[in-house]
Amino acid sequence: MAFTLPQLPYAPEALEPYIDAATMGIHHGKHHQAYVDNLNKAIAGTEHENKSLEELVASAGSITPAVRNNGGGHWNHSFFWQILAPGGGEGPTGALADAINSTFGSLDGLKEKVNAAGTTRFGSGWAWLISKDGKLEVSSTPNQDNPLMDVAEVKGKPVLGIDVWEHAYYLKYQNRRPEYLGAIWNVINWKKVAENFAAAK
Repeated sequence: MAFTLPQLPYAPEALEPYIDAATMGIHHGKHHQAYVDNLNKAIAGTEHENKSLEELVASAGSITPAVRNNGGGHWNHSFFWQILAPGGGEGPTGALADAINSTFGSLDGLKEKVNAAGTTRFGSGWAWLISKDGKLEVSSTPNQDNPLMDVAEVKGKPVLGIDVWEHAYYLKYQNRRPEYLGAIWNVINWKKVAENFAAAK
């Protein structure tokens, strides 16, 4: 089965003014589509052709760079679109809020850690909030790697992930990655993040 591009769960302009419509259109329709197309080409006729995306990601260290990079790109972006939402940013509640407060002191403490992970990630990559051994932890990965990969420095189940590739923010924020990281908290879908946290436990 060939992989396909998932639809955005909102209109491209729905995250304005924090993420502009032009960026969303290019990011989803061009960049993510390219990961899907290149992944399908890379696995065609190979032993990986009928594997799930999760299986490919889990064995990143033993597959070709084309499958690892494009498989990671497809998984990461499919995850990313779901944890964004118009009118987000109200903050977590319930068990997720309790875990964030207990681990990071407050939501602001979490934001500070995630933003630092994203800002200090050299070049392209991702900042993550993960569940590891039942506890929350912040990490980052290079390129299109993620914490589910066998090659990840810090392994765990992603709860929230923020794309810090320039293609995610450059049209609006240019080289101001910290400004983008500050703004994206206004469109975080905390309901989905809470579902991810519950599933990870």
